Amino acid sequence: MDNIVFGIGITALAGALATVAGAAENTESDIGSQGDPNSQVQLAPQMGYLHRIFNKAVAGEPPAWGLWIALGAGISWAFMAMQINPILAIVLGCLVATLVQGVYATTAYLGRTASLAKFGQPVFVDILKSMTTVTMAHAFVAIFTTVTMCHLINAALGHPFPLPLLGLVWGIALGAAGSATGNPFYGKERQYQSQKFGAGVPIAASGNIVRYAEAGERNSLDNGWFTAKLAGPASGVCFGMIVFLEIWRTILFEPVAAGWGAIVVGIILILIFAVIDRYAEVWARKNYGPYTAPKKEEVSE
Repeated sequence: MDNIVFGIGITALAGALATVAGAAENTESDIGSQGDPNSQVQLAPQMGYLHRIFNKAVAGEPPAWGLWIALGAGISWAFMAMQINPILAIVLGCLVATLVQGVYATTAYLGRTASLAKFGQPVFVDILKSMTTVTMAHAFVAIFTTVTMCHLINAALGHPFPLPLLGLVWGIALGAAGSATGNPFYGKERQYQSQKFGAGVPIAASGNIVRYAEAGERNSLDNGWFTAKLAGPASGVCFGMIVFLEIWRTILFEPVAAGWGAIVVGIILILIFAVIDRYAEVWARKNYGPYTAPKKEEVSE
């Protein structure tokens, strides 16, 4: 009984860390234009729409975050093997991973912008300086909380995977959660506010992103401010639920039927969420439906 209570406590703490990680990851991605909206940011200068939005994507979020968190976890693991305090080891490992993320962001922004030189897109030095540091700050929070979560799973719950491998697996999951959950707020709600709700992005509007804010030209900090209110928490709740439910079912049901209990519960959870998702989709389509032009009233003579 004590082991179950201890495991549930670790599960709750890991879920809380994952929630913070998801929120920070999504904000970092939206400021850096790394997820779904990145193609439109990259396309904008080619369509004649110059902008001041940071653009650092080279890979999608899942592989990029898998790299950064695996790197942070691997360096932390090496420091802990040298008998360095685990907390200090994790902090140092995450700092190194964040520096790598900063180099990645800098070179990606400069490289992508250089490829757009023939379309007249300039490199804004102030954007490079201000956005890179902000993305690094959010990246450190996400990397630190995720590596700490992996360490809890490894050290407290006795997971057989080494820390770097856990970091790779959960880093990919973190990037996927942010890309699928949070980025639509930026890509569809913020970046294309000029389009009517439900209209999607017609071919004629490709690259015609919103480039002007309430005062002056819009930059990625404006996008981050917008998406941090809803998209970040949504991504955090998504990733937090994934981590909590995954560890929860393992703690409670792995002893049942030689581990098959946890597998069966996992399948049941997937089916439950599939039903909920389907219900929400049908409800939304019935209540909102596709965008259609308003009908003109007939003028009676």
